[in-house]
Amino acid sequence: MECRPGCGACCIAISISSPLPHMPNGKAAGLRCINLSADNYCQVHQSEAYPPVCRNLRPSAEMCGQSFEEAFNYLTQLEIFTKPA
Repeated sequence: MECRPGCGACCIAISISSPLPHMPNGKAAGLRCINLSADNYCQVHQSEAYPPVCRNLRPSAEMCGQSFEEAFNYLTQLEIFTKPA
């Protein structure tokens, strides 16, 4: 499955603990990645700077749903369920 163009839910909802371009400390859940454009496209997606954590996240029908809102809600719940105690 391919990402829905202009979605970007995964670039906002999930936390990333590894360094990202222009975000050396990663990002917190719910924080918009600085590499996400105003129209929700990853600006480093096709570059060597694209982080492995992002590269390894595979879109799926369950994760992406039918809209940004569905994807964001699913990923937010996943973040809550997998947060260390």
